[in-house]
Order: sequence, then structure tokens, then C-alpha cells
Amino acid sequence: MSTPVIDISDVSKRFVIRKEKSLKERLVNFGRSNLHKDDFWALRDVNVTIGSGTTVGLIGPNGSGKSTLLKLIGGIIQPNTGSVQLRGRLAALLELGAGFHPDLTGRENVYLNAAILGISRAQTDRYFDAIVDFSGIEPFIDTQVKFYSSGMYVRLAFSVAVHVDPDILLVDEVLAVGDEPFQRKCMERIRGFQHEGRTIVLVTHSLDQVAELCDRALVLERGRVVADGEPQQALRVLRADFESTRQNEIERAQARATATAAGALPAGRIGWAAVVDDRTGEQVTEVRTGDSIRVRVQVEPEGSLSDWVLGVGLQTAMGTTVFGTNTQLLDVETPRLDGPAMFDFRLPDINLGEGLYTVRADLVGRDGHEIHRVLEATSLQVQGDGRSQGPLAVDSTFQRA
Repeated sequence: MSTPVIDISDVSKRFVIRKEKSLKERLVNFGRSNLHKDDFWALRDVNVTIGSGTTVGLIGPNGSGKSTLLKLIGGIIQPNTGSVQLRGRLAALLELGAGFHPDLTGRENVYLNAAILGISRAQTDRYFDAIVDFSGIEPFIDTQVKFYSSGMYVRLAFSVAVHVDPDILLVDEVLAVGDEPFQRKCMERIRGFQHEGRTIVLVTHSLDQVAELCDRALVLERGRVVADGEPQQALRVLRADFESTRQNEIERAQARATATAAGALPAGRIGWAAVVDDRTGEQVTEVRTGDSIRVRVQVEPEGSLSDWVLGVGLQTAMGTTVFGTNTQLLDVETPRLDGPAMFDFRLPDINLGEGLYTVRADLVGRDGHEIHRVLEATSLQVQGDGRSQGPLAVDSTFQRA
């Protein structure tokens, strides 16, 4: 079992939101200020222990408390209740340009940032050439950083952080600013840190990045941890939350349209979906690579439904779509529906690799507006022959050229 290096115990963080919009309003309302401010709890009762050598992703919708938690770990802000304990040297990339002074040059900011991270000038002298080389901004190293682009900021800040030999690296979404070659270089360095057994805490909205890099993920929602475990399970919780929010927005849009002179948008829902054997028509949950299947979907209109498009897709357990189609792509004219009806998509000879897949079903209007969507309508386990990996099964061979 790994040694705990980050221990977050009963942590809560409150921010005060003031309603006064000017200094005059504050003076007028002086003495009654409690009536003109609200408490916003960015985090409530968070308990997390992170072991050495683990890579943890903090994910969640905007405003869920991810960056606040990372700043508490980094010591930039202090909790109102609870405690955060760290073991080892920490380097943090929490926001663009944090730790940089705009009127100093890149060279001067390297030494300033390294000093903030606890590195002596002699040590920074040894690291300096490697830092500048990794950042790729050597021609501008003696230019004031206020003239840097956002990408140059990130390059230099990340380069300093990864060259000061940290035990714990905190990264908050800043890597999305760099260009693709630099992002690949950053990913290689992070994988190197993982191989060396360092601890990484990553805040990102790139769920594919979480699936690729992390061995643990925490889902935050309204300041609380709602899921903590393997990335696959955490991502499913987050996607389900996103999907619930989307469906609520769709229902509100339909309600608004009903109240306008334009009339209601077409309404209906996906009743259920299942995978059936193409030969027998029996429902199945497990098939072999190369089998033929049908995805059966029941559409349930509210009243009558016309000008609609039905689609299905197959996704990996991490949510990556490996196949998708719909009636419009297949050039099929859908009928007017006045009651529930079932429809089949036939998928012959599916060459999927071994693994667990989920089936997505979508119901949209012909004008493109979404009516109903089920992200995980059903699941399908595919058994392969053990000769390949990944979602695509190819009957490959090997021989001397």
C-alpha cells in the first residue's frame, strides 16, 4: 500500500459574495452588510487521502470546486474548517501566469518561480538551461513576460514546475493552452513522473485525458465528492450527471416552445433499447467478434411525432464512440408516429475488439434539435480470440517482408 502524501480531512471552504456593486453602496449599507452578502460554500466536508505514486484526476462541472480544492492542496488559500497535510516538495501549475511578474523577463521569472517553489539560486543555475530548452522559448527568454502569448506563459511555467524535482505535481487545466507538439511533450514528461513514482493531481475537462493518464478520479459536484474510484466508474457518474442536465434543458426548451406562438417542438422519448441476435431475434448481452446483431429501439411519442431522426451508437467503457449511424445517414424516411413503435438497426459482422461496450440511442428532429437521448441505453460484452487489443478487431498476421 502506498504512503499517504496528501491528507485532506473534513475540509470546507466558504467565499463571501457581496451584492453591493460600488463603493458608494458599501458606504450606504455600512452596518447592514450582512443583509447585502451571501455565503458561497465552494467545498463542504471533503475527505480525501492520496497515496504516493498515484495520478488522480479531479473532474466535475464548472463551479463544482475542483480548482478551489487544488488551491487548498497547494496552500494558496486556507480552508475555513478542516486541514490539508502534505508530505514532500510540491510544484503547482494552478492558473496561467501564476507566480510570474509581468514586468520581469522570462529569465528573471524562472529564478523567481523556482524560489517560490523552494529552490535555491545555485540549484536553479543547474536547471536553467534544461528549463529554457524544454520550454522552447529561448529567443524570448530575456523579454518581459507581459509580452508573452498565453502559450508561451504555459510553456515556461510548466517547464519550471517539472524541473524542480517535485514529489507532488498539481496541474489545473493549463495544458490545454499549449500547442499540440508541446502538449505531447508535457504528456511524455507526466508519464515519466508516473514511472518515477511521483504523485500527480490533475484538474481537467478533458475526460479522455483522465481515462488515459489517471489511475483514480474524483467527481465533485456543488463542493462535495460524489464519486471516488477508478476513472471508468467516475467518468460514468459524471457523464450521467451531464446527461441529466442536458435532458432538463431539453424539457425546458420544449416547454418554452409550447408557450410561444410558434407552437411546440416535436416531443417524445426513447422508451428502451436492447441488442438482439440477428438470426434468432433473442435479446443478448454477450456476443463474439464477427457476430451479426440488431440494435432494437422503442420510440414513444408524446401525441404524434413526425419529421424525426433516430440514431444509435456503440461506445467503449470510457465513452469513446467507435460506431454511429442514424436514419438520415441511411437515407430512410421515418413514418409519422401516433403511438409507441419499435425499430431495428442491423449491424452485420461487427468487428469489435474484446471488451465492454455501451449502446447510445438518440432521437432528434429533422431540423437538428434534440428530442431525447439515452447515453447508456444498454451494454454489450464482446468476446474476442485474444489475438489483438483495442476496439477494432482485425485478423492480422505476421511474416518476414
